[in-house]
Amino acid sequence: MAHTLIAPSILAADFSKLGEEVRAAEAAGADMIHVDVMDGHFVPNISIGPVVVKAIRADSKLPFDVHLMIAPVDPYIQAFRDAGADIITVHPESGPHLHRTLQAIRATGAKAGVSLNPGTPAEAIDPVIDLVDLILVMSVNPGFGGQSFIETALPKIEALRKKIDATGRDIILEVDGGVNAKTAPRAIAAGATALVAGTAIYGGDSSAYADNIKRLRSAA
Repeated sequence: MAHTLIAPSILAADFSKLGEEVRAAEAAGADMIHVDVMDGHFVPNISIGPVVVKAIRADSKLPFDVHLMIAPVDPYIQAFRDAGADIITVHPESGPHLHRTLQAIRATGAKAGVSLNPGTPAEAIDPVIDLVDLILVMSVNPGFGGQSFIETALPKIEALRKKIDATGRDIILEVDGGVNAKTAPRAIAAGATALVAGTAIYGGDSSAYADNIKRLRSAA
């Protein structure tokens, strides 16, 4: 069985000690650190910007998986790369020219990702699949943590799995939203290779993070 990548979402971490929380996630066995960036415009919430990403970059050697839920997105790509983003993921709806946006991401040296909201069809990836290193399926509507898994994400994951396999490329298929020990195995069975989890990992004391990650990976 392939190794399932686990990416704790720091949106659910304690922001009063964010660097410590990032270090704890790495020590607990995480594969990536998922950073949710929200602007209060593209999604109905505001989170963090490049300054915070830069501040916590020294706290982990893991890849920073930065999910930009902002519009317009293009003016901020270089800033997040400079802050330490290893993967930069954008939405098709966050700018007028997705192909050009992905080119811009790759030009910085970062890996490029595309995120598909619950209302965005799998076919949206077809014209740009040759430019992506990661596809993120949102199994909730973006903007807030702690939401319930939307079932229609599963056939979308299955459809994307077929598209990825047809390319012959090692594209990460990531799922974010309502991921826990019950929904994780269903997402993996549908074809996902990476799981973003917030409350399922950061819930409780930091001493539980390792067990939370182990439980999630075992379930998957």
